[in-house]
Amino acid sequence: MQEFSQVDQLWMREALRLAALGQGLVEPNPMVGCVLVKEGSQIGAGYHKKFGGHHAEIEAILDTGGKSVEGATAYVTLEPCCHFGKTPPCTDALIAAKVARVVAASRDPHAVVDGGGLAKLHDAGIDVQLGLLEAEARELNAPYFKHIVTGKPWVIAKWAMSLDGKIATRTGHSQWISGESSRRWVHELRGRVDAVVVGIGTALADDPLLTARPAGLRDALRVVVDSRLRLPPHSQLAQTARAHPLLICAGPNANSDNAAKLESLGCKVWISTSEDRQHRLGEMLEMLAQRSSVTNMLVEGGAEMLGSLFDLQQIDQCEVFVAPKLIGGNSSPSPLAGLGIAQVNDGPLSYLTQHQMRDQDIHLSYRLRWK
Repeated sequence: MQEFSQVDQLWMREALRLAALGQGLVEPNPMVGCVLVKEGSQIGAGYHKKFGGHHAEIEAILDTGGKSVEGATAYVTLEPCCHFGKTPPCTDALIAAKVARVVAASRDPHAVVDGGGLAKLHDAGIDVQLGLLEAEARELNAPYFKHIVTGKPWVIAKWAMSLDGKIATRTGHSQWISGESSRRWVHELRGRVDAVVVGIGTALADDPLLTARPAGLRDALRVVVDSRLRLPPHSQLAQTARAHPLLICAGPNANSDNAAKLESLGCKVWISTSEDRQHRLGEMLEMLAQRSSVTNMLVEGGAEMLGSLFDLQQIDQCEVFVAPKLIGGNSSPSPLAGLGIAQVNDGPLSYLTQHQMRDQDIHLSYRLRWK
């Protein structure tokens, strides 16, 4: 186990802070930060600012303004790449700059890197150390790690509920359980993710747009899970498909006449041949990750959609808004339908990452760890 000094930790925390500035701008690439330190002082720093742009290491070298980097230590939040992609290998730039030491928080699990970058630096005579603040670095890039390792996107489940755990009344009315501040935050989140997903029940009941208002950093792919293809062509989603991408995911019993109407409006239709709903949902996740480069997706409901993802053990993060309202009723829905777990201890481990007040609502953020 390699040991690092408090000074090492200070510089890596700065690199992690910088890396987080790329959120919503670099996906499906990871967020990466780099700090160059020479003789105890920072001489350059940078982060991956946008997809297709310079990587963090190059930004840090450019930030020196031409100063010599020879003998410096590079603190980088993810293993430097060693392959040609949209940009040249960062390992080559670090070797050419004659850095003496590279401290990386985590290995890059991507098949074209995965230890190769560190090996290349080591073979060039550079002192390579790995694992400083690794947990923090992996937490920052959890969506990227899941995307690369499992071939599925990071799933963020969002719901607003009353004090008694209801997401709608017995008549289906839900606008609005949460307050304006909470809804504004959700719009900000929509502007940072790759996709926003709802089930057909929510699409029919609410006729949503699912866009970020005001526009965010990304124009998320809007996805409707609609097994029989019932989305009306006159819906707001269909009518805005040419302005904002819309994908409808259907099953083998999809309405082919409606599919043609929706496609004529600019909607994309994906049809699974599987008769099993859960299997179709798993196929959809893989399709979104691999064909549409969706790294993270926000699922806004409804209960059946969220419950199905829970049963598949594919919810990774929960954003929950608890409003100071009571709804009651045996038939009023709760956030998660589906099959559910048999024993209380069968569920995932949940750990709180944030809690704050938004007007009168309590906003709770959780990460889930499946056993």
